[in-house]
Amino acid sequence: MKPIVVTGGAGYIGSQTCKELNRCGYLPVTVDNLVNGHQWAVKWGPFVNADLSDTDKLLSVFKQYKPLAVIHFAAFAYVGESIIDPGKYYLNNVAKTLNLLSVMKESGCDRVIFSSSCATYGNPEKSIIDESHRQDPVNPYGRSKLMVEKILGDFGQAYGLESVILRYFNAAGADPEGDIGEVHDPETHLIPLALSAATGGEPLKIFGTDYNTPDGTAIRDFIHVWDLSRAHCLALEFLLDGGKGDSFNLGTGSGNSVLEVIRAVERVSGREVKKIFAERRPGDPDMLVASAEKAHKKLGWKCNFLHLDAIIETAWKWHLKNLHQ
Repeated sequence: MKPIVVTGGAGYIGSQTCKELNRCGYLPVTVDNLVNGHQWAVKWGPFVNADLSDTDKLLSVFKQYKPLAVIHFAAFAYVGESIIDPGKYYLNNVAKTLNLLSVMKESGCDRVIFSSSCATYGNPEKSIIDESHRQDPVNPYGRSKLMVEKILGDFGQAYGLESVILRYFNAAGADPEGDIGEVHDPETHLIPLALSAATGGEPLKIFGTDYNTPDGTAIRDFIHVWDLSRAHCLALEFLLDGGKGDSFNLGTGSGNSVLEVIRAVERVSGREVKKIFAERRPGDPDMLVASAEKAHKKLGWKCNFLHLDAIIETAWKWHLKNLHQ
């Protein structure tokens, strides 16, 4: 099998991508410090417990496996936390990525797929965001992702690194086969919090009802985690086939408000979602919806989970499976 280093491969999106890599004939080598990841989610290839600051350990991984490319997920990703503690985000998301890229350069590995974010766009200037949209992030998390994008461009010009940047919107759902799913501590994602509220957990806190949207709650483009994993594999094949570095949005092209998500959770679960209203959080744009036409055309990628209820059904099955564990 063809080895691929996957940083953050024990996380929510990383582990799903490792499963898809394995299905496509690759050997995913997970490098994760387990700060946010879970070793039980590493099922489709070897696991290396390492932080990206550990140059010696990274060098040994690259020497042992000689990967064809790197898929780089490892990052902190809580917008609110990034505002409170930006130093933590710049150190982890930017400085440690620089360390990884230096090890790649020394090891002769010149292809990387970077897990970026719609947060690099900031407040949208149009209803559907394409890759030409101005990048002006409104929080340190988004700025840390944009910094890495710029660094990748510089490494491409100076050292010949080929990188595909995937800016995806709101990852959601669980593995359709039930092997892995969303588990965060603390959990901050809307759908699992709503599912928890529907099964006796804490009431769902809705942050803000004064957004410039039809129902006053924020609108996001929810994309199924399996669709994201497939996009990473197609981006990998694009690079291995000689494709040049590029950036792609990943989303469904339609958005749902927080209240629409709650109603969908209630439809799928057949239960009421208890909720309370709170002030909106700083740094949260009104609406983020993707145009993924470029990924459709250049990568041959498309969403299989286009409807919110179908996405939530996979998350609901995962939630019930793990409710009493």
